[in-house]
Amino acid sequence: MSEFNISSVIDQDLIALNLNVCNKTEMIESLIELLVAKGKVADRQAFYDDVMWREQEGATGIGEGVAIPHGKSPAVTQTALAIGTSRSPIVWESLDDAPVSVVILFAVTDGDSDVVHLKLLQHVAKLLAHESFIRRLHAVKSRGEMLELLTLDPDVFEA
Repeated sequence: MSEFNISSVIDQDLIALNLNVCNKTEMIESLIELLVAKGKVADRQAFYDDVMWREQEGATGIGEGVAIPHGKSPAVTQTALAIGTSRSPIVWESLDDAPVSVVILFAVTDGDSDVVHLKLLQHVAKLLAHESFIRRLHAVKSRGEMLELLTLDPDVFEA
């Protein structure tokens, strides 16, 4: 596999800012809608079920107001990320027991399940390791700004 590039799995149509959602279910459903609309997910319900099954396996709220739910599913036609921010924090099982307002949903095909999934998680985890990235993530004002932020090389952030 060639050098992994996160921009191959995300575009502005998969970003929704200031969603008026009240809970985890509404946030995940909103992000799945974006994936279905872009043709990345063929079966909305099957993918939703796979994501919710994974949610029961362990907390996807990683702290600092960010959650990274993911579904590896035959319903996914092309691996992609959908990102949503909520107007107000929503209750989510998280490592720091705090609510979340930024959700990065991973939709992974069965064929990509190992290498690409791990590279995606690794890229996002490297970004999320930097407080300055998290501050910028919570301050994003446009889909273009979000896209630009997520495609940055994690090494540009000060440790």
